[in-house]
Amino acid sequence: MQDAREKIIRYYKGTEGEAMAVKLVDFAAQAIKNRKCKLTGFLSPFEQDMAGVIANSLGELNVDFYGGFGGAERQRAAFCHADFQGTPNFEIAVIKAEWNGEFARLGHRDVLGSLLSLGVDREFIGDIIATKDCAKILVDKKMCDYFTMNLTQIGGAPVTTTVDELDNITPKEERTKEIRATVASLRVDSIAAAGFGMSRSKAVQEIAAEKIKLNWQTVKNASQSIKEGDVLSMRGRGRLEVSEIRGQTKKGRVGVLLKRFF
Repeated sequence: MQDAREKIIRYYKGTEGEAMAVKLVDFAAQAIKNRKCKLTGFLSPFEQDMAGVIANSLGELNVDFYGGFGGAERQRAAFCHADFQGTPNFEIAVIKAEWNGEFARLGHRDVLGSLLSLGVDREFIGDIIATKDCAKILVDKKMCDYFTMNLTQIGGAPVTTTVDELDNITPKEERTKEIRATVASLRVDSIAAAGFGMSRSKAVQEIAAEKIKLNWQTVKNASQSIKEGDVLSMRGRGRLEVSEIRGQTKKGRVGVLLKRFF
């Protein structure tokens, strides 16, 4: 167990996931020790992948994920010992925040900023579904009262908050578009330019501004290589999956099939 723990932490050392790797390994170890189930906070897709790697590496564990509705991006993980016979309770609630949409134009970033300004960690907050005049916020159930009492304004606009039902959330249906392109190379800037519809120099600028992520980790180098199955995401532009790499053309370029999610 100790050897596996150290191996996992070494693997993620120096990455954005280093601190979370330590935390998730400890959660998993508790589930093994107690032969029960241990629930994490809300995890990003990258952290969910990490939780799966940890469960497979340590053995004796299963891991389930749920974010409150079908298609949720941020989900909680339940590390369950192989002997655990129950069903994990993910302890997720939904808060509905409403405002006057005629006078305030608020979006996901406004809502998240106001929540974090209350002094809570991101792990207590799941997906945020914002519309013209309201937002449905998935949260750790034990934080429900705190949010409904303290979330009184968003972006300077007064809001009213109530506890809603998870059943009232419609599963997410994403729009997709297939993009067939040829690129000079499989560098991340080339793929981002082709998939997000921008020049390569603009893609380099967005990478320098840390607006592009590869497999949910911030891209640090525009020359980083891309492989089949990788996912690129860009702030405000959605995400992009490298569905297929089709080999070189006669002119030496590389054919790719990309799937754009909006």
